[in-house]
Amino acid sequence: MNDQRLGIRKIVYYSEEILLENGASPAIPAVRATAAAVVTNPWLGGDASDDLGKEVVQLAPVLARKLTDVLATNLGGVDAIEAFGKAALVGIDGEIEHGAALIHTPFFGNLVRESFDGESIICFADDRAEAGTSLVVPLWHKNAAATRTHYQSITTRIGDAPRPDEIVVVLGASTGPRPHSRIGDRRTDPIVKADTLGELVS
Repeated sequence: MNDQRLGIRKIVYYSEEILLENGASPAIPAVRATAAAVVTNPWLGGDASDDLGKEVVQLAPVLARKLTDVLATNLGGVDAIEAFGKAALVGIDGEIEHGAALIHTPFFGNLVRESFDGESIICFADDRAEAGTSLVVPLWHKNAAATRTHYQSITTRIGDAPRPDEIVVVLGASTGPRPHSRIGDRRTDPIVKADTLGELVS
């Protein structure tokens, strides 16, 4: 099925590379990026109890393939991508569930993990808003979700989307960690509880 029949209006790519942070260049320069698809909401006018499955099967895998291809092509290939995240922004005539349907099922998430050679659950954000609204996409390591170095985010915004009858589906990725990451790792943290901190939490 071609893009026009699926209601895909456009694909938007955005990237950023931080060259200087707190007066110093990052030890590991990383590029963060988003690829976003603007699609017609296929469920408008339906009932709150409608089954969304048919459209998910038709549309979500296509979006997963297109967005992973855009990111891999622009970021130097699958092996260069270390962190990922996903998001959906629903136009004001739709339901939050419409965005969730496109990013929270195996027909999207499993294909993203497979395409990026990842194992982690994909962190996410979703919202409903007018065209031009910014959306912060969280990212973490594609194979080691406990690795704090890769906890980061990237903000995406499309000036004319989502229109009231559209959904913006976003896939984010990074080729490395935050600049100057140095706050340890969840796997090596000490055990911290309120009763061990004494006066600090009293």
